[in-house]
Amino acid sequence: MSTAQASRELSFTAPMPGLEASDFALRGIDGAPGLYAMESASPRIRMFLAEAAVYVPDYAPAIPRSTLEDLGLDRAELVTTLVVVNPTPEKTTVNLAAPIVLNPETGRCTQLLLDSKEYPLRAELSA
Repeated sequence: MSTAQASRELSFTAPMPGLEASDFALRGIDGAPGLYAMESASPRIRMFLAEAAVYVPDYAPAIPRSTLEDLGLDRAELVTTLVVVNPTPEKTTVNLAAPIVLNPETGRCTQLLLDSKEYPLRAELSA
């Protein structure tokens, strides 16, 4: 089983850029280990997230010490990294420039904004 729990409440340290909500529910997608729906009731928001360790296993962005402290963690190895999934009929991509890092024990999380020159906004997922 993946490190992000199949169903839990998330609380962002700050709202995601462009979104008002900071409290979400995260639920696993049946038959798709490491794939989640993240939803907010008000305002109504729904997006899909993929666990990086499952879908992009070589992806390991640096996590600032201040972010770890905000999440209540002392080591980056304890973080679960999630990436936003962008499905289209032609292909499915993930945003590697803005991962969501999660303390899997508490549900506290934050979205990092990384250098998009190093990490693409739309990295195609391989089959």
